[in-house]
Amino acid sequence: MVINANEINGYTSSSSWGCWSFHVCWCWLGEHSLMGRGLMKRLVLLLFIVTSSNGIQGSEGGSNVECKYKTGLSLAPRPHSVSILEFGAVGDGKTLNTIAFQNAVFYVRSFADKGGAQLYVPPGRWLTGSFNLTSHLTLFLHKDAVILATQDPAQWPVVEPLPSYGRGIDLPGRQYRSLINGYKLEDVVITGDNGTIDGQGSVWWDWARSHSLNYSRPHLVELESCDGVLVSNLTLLNSPAWGIHPVYSSNLQIQNITVETPADSPYTSGIVPDSCSGVCIEDCYIHVGYDAISLKSGWDEYGISYNKPTSDVYISRVFLESSAGSALAFGSEMSGGISNIHADQLHIYNSFTGIKLKTTVGRGGFIENVLISDIQMENVQLALGVTGQCGDHPDELYDPNAYPIINGITIKNVIGTNITKAGDLTGIPQDPFTAICLSNILLSVTSDPSTSWVCSNVVGFSQSVFPEPCSDLEKPNSSTVCFSLFHSSGGVEAL
Repeated sequence: MVINANEINGYTSSSSWGCWSFHVCWCWLGEHSLMGRGLMKRLVLLLFIVTSSNGIQGSEGGSNVECKYKTGLSLAPRPHSVSILEFGAVGDGKTLNTIAFQNAVFYVRSFADKGGAQLYVPPGRWLTGSFNLTSHLTLFLHKDAVILATQDPAQWPVVEPLPSYGRGIDLPGRQYRSLINGYKLEDVVITGDNGTIDGQGSVWWDWARSHSLNYSRPHLVELESCDGVLVSNLTLLNSPAWGIHPVYSSNLQIQNITVETPADSPYTSGIVPDSCSGVCIEDCYIHVGYDAISLKSGWDEYGISYNKPTSDVYISRVFLESSAGSALAFGSEMSGGISNIHADQLHIYNSFTGIKLKTTVGRGGFIENVLISDIQMENVQLALGVTGQCGDHPDELYDPNAYPIINGITIKNVIGTNITKAGDLTGIPQDPFTAICLSNILLSVTSDPSTSWVCSNVVGFSQSVFPEPCSDLEKPNSSTVCFSLFHSSGGVEAL
C-alpha cells in the first residue's frame, strides 16, 4: 500500500509513504523534508489506531516462531494427592507451617516411582519459612490460597553463594535460602487456579535500604540444577529480591504468571533465567521495581570459571513494567555468556528503560545471536540501551583484560509513544560492540529527535528508523550482516 503525502492535510513534500508488513505505516523522509510537528503527531495517532485494531505482528505477517522447549509436563492431576491440611497446617496467616510443608514434601517423595503426587494448598493464608520441593511433584494452589512468607529471618536458612557468583547479590559471603526451592529435581509443576505466593518483602527492602542486612536477600522461587519444570497460573507478590530464579537448569516453561512488587522496592526483579538453557516464558505480566525479565550467567571470574551460558530462550506475549530498571535486560552478570535469544510481542510501558544490554570490563563472556521483535512501548524514558560501563565486581580478583563480546543483536518492528530518549548505545573503547542491527522502529520522542540517540564504540546498521540514529549504525561493512538478520530469524534457531 502506498499513501500519497500530498493527500494528507494538504502537506506537500518529496517524501514517500509506505506500510510495513505488520500494518504500520511509515514515512521515509527526503533529505530536505519539511515535515512538521503537527503531521508527526497525526502520524503517531494513525500508527496507534492501526496497531490497536490489528496488533503487532512479525515481519512475515505474524510471529510464527513457537517455543520448542515446551516441557511436556501436564497440568492434569497426579495419580496421588495430599493436602497440606493432613500435615497439621493452619491457614490463619499467623501459625507457622514450615514443618508442615517440609513433612508434606517428604511424604510425597514416596510416590516418585508411582507417577508422583500433588500437594494441594486449599484456601487460606499459609505462613511458612523456606522449604524444598522434590521430583515428580505438583504443588497446586487453590485460587484463594496464599503461601505467605514469614518475616522472621530465623526461618530462612543461610546457604553458600552460587559458584558462578562467588558471593550474594547484596553482600559478600552467604545468602538466605529462597522461600520455595528445588535442587537437582526433575518433573516438577508449580501451579494453581491463580493462587498467590506472597514474599512479604517489605522488611527485607527496609533492611537493604538501611544497609542492615546480615546476608543477601532470598528469592521467592529458586530452581537450581533442575531439568523439566513448569511454573504456571500463579501470582507472585512482594519478593524480597527476585520472583523466579532458575539457575543451572534446563527445559523450563513459565507461563500465565503475574509477578509484582512495589515501584520503590529496591532491586526486585521478576523472572531471572541464570545459566539456563531451553526456557519458554509466555503470557506473563510483570511489574517490579527493577528488571522485569533479566537474563544472566554469572559474575566476573566466577562466571567465567563456571562457564555455563544462558541459551535457547524464547519470550513472547509478555507485559512488562520496570520502575527503575529495564523491562527486558541482559546482564550485567553475563560472564558465562548469553546466546540464541528470541523475544517477540513485548508490551513495555511506564518503565525506566525498555530493552537494555549491560556489561563492563572484567565480565568476559558474550551476548550474541539475539532477536527482539514486535514491540510496543509507552511512557518509557530510554527505549534502547547497550552499555559497557554497567555494574560493579564481586571482589578485586576480576581480570581487567576480560572484555565481553556483544555481537549480532537484532531489534526490529518497534513502536513507541511518549519516549524520552530513543537510544544510548555505549560500547567499550578497546572492545567495540558489533553487528547492532535496527529495523522498522518508530519512536515518538519528547526530546529533540536530532539528539535522541547517543552512540560510541558500537558498529552496526539501521533501516527505517525514526528518529534517525547515529552514524555509527550506518556502517557499510555491517549492512550485509544486518540485512541477513533482518530477513531471517536473526540467526536464532527456531525455538
